[in-house]
Amino acid sequence: MEEKKALVSVQHPWLVMASMMIGAFVGMLSETSLNIALPQFMKAFNINAASVQWLVTGYMLVIGIVLPFSSLLTKWFTTRQIVIFGLTDFIVGAAISALAPNFGILLLGRMIQGIGTGLILPLMFTVVMLVFAPQKLGAAMGVCSLVIMLAPAVGPTLTGLILGKLSWNWIFWLFIPFLAIALLFAIFGLKNVGKITRPHVDLLSLLESVVGFSAIVMGVSFASELGWTSWIIWVLLIVGLLVLTLYARRQLKLTEPILNLRVFKKTSFTLGALCVMLDFSIILSAMYLLPQYLQQGLLLPVALTGIILLPGGIINALTSAIAGRLYDKLGAKKPAILGFLIAIVGVVMLLASSAHSTIAYIIAAHVVLMIGCPLAMAPSQTHALNSLSGLESADGSTILNTMQQIVGAVATALATSFLSLGQNAYQGANAAARFTNGIHFGLFFTLVLAILGLILALGLGKKAK
Repeated sequence: MEEKKALVSVQHPWLVMASMMIGAFVGMLSETSLNIALPQFMKAFNINAASVQWLVTGYMLVIGIVLPFSSLLTKWFTTRQIVIFGLTDFIVGAAISALAPNFGILLLGRMIQGIGTGLILPLMFTVVMLVFAPQKLGAAMGVCSLVIMLAPAVGPTLTGLILGKLSWNWIFWLFIPFLAIALLFAIFGLKNVGKITRPHVDLLSLLESVVGFSAIVMGVSFASELGWTSWIIWVLLIVGLLVLTLYARRQLKLTEPILNLRVFKKTSFTLGALCVMLDFSIILSAMYLLPQYLQQGLLLPVALTGIILLPGGIINALTSAIAGRLYDKLGAKKPAILGFLIAIVGVVMLLASSAHSTIAYIIAAHVVLMIGCPLAMAPSQTHALNSLSGLESADGSTILNTMQQIVGAVATALATSFLSLGQNAYQGANAAARFTNGIHFGLFFTLVLAILGLILALGLGKKAK
């Protein structure tokens, strides 16, 4: 039987993919590794938790804003141009952050980095579908997924070890050599694999997307500092919701929308997508709170914090690799239900912790959580995408990637709000116990997310149709 050929014939497909895979790895490393350094940033710039969380939410907000435009950009610019720009942008952003004399410049550099990640991450999955033959596509996609999973596994530990010996600036300097290597691969090994058609650009949709998503994330983020009674918060939230409503209505009317929201008419996609959003929010809120608890609640050194998080990170990567196959055998419902149940156990274990909990107990709770979350994630995501066909699959993938970043930013901001509420509610003078109480408030929010995920998982079918 004759083997099928790739949609786009290239001599060395792995050479084509190298620059994007390294860029995506650094992008995900940057997204997950900074949580452990937040207490150091707070001390270095004399800022509170409400301000420092912008390093996380701002980065994800920019990725979430850029992601919907990825498909449009590939029709206006060559693959090579986008990747070279994205990598160069990331290098510039990392250098700005590393040299930042104040928090404002640090945040600016961080958000510039988000543009690079937002461009390269979706492009990697688009290009791999084009340059590999169907019979080799599974292995290629597996390698791309492994790259994405490996970054959260090693990021916190690597950052902890760096901060144990060096200053926070070296976190950003670390990114640059990898990005420089990726840039060389892009310059000398990457060719265009897409078609330049230069379609009409709906500027109003672009504006509504940026304003709507930004207003929502800014409103929730500012609430942790200004309080939920501030009129500024509610103005931002109301404006964001109104603009996003107009944006959604416009996308449904356009013949070539930026985001094809019509896919939400399929219940299987909607349920699967909601499970993915909740699961991602559980991971990000917990992984935002846990490193801070270890350093400011248990008063552990930052290098040890990174080592404590390593077992959970490895388990996360391994479970992710296994969970994707469970869909073929069991469908989405059983793995998702089991995943959310295990995640609930993990969160409850963390809620039972105190300022005197042992390291072994925290590692165990983290490992349980990191078994549950990926166990629910992969089947839910596959269920959602398998309910779509043809070009809708690409639309669904873009929507999932975009919403994960936006929802992740909102979840992190809400976790910060609850952290502040819990600290303020504590009456004692012990700073570590006060911070631990704040962490518990934040984890109650994570627990609610896990329970909601479990309820939605009960509605998933065995297989998407």
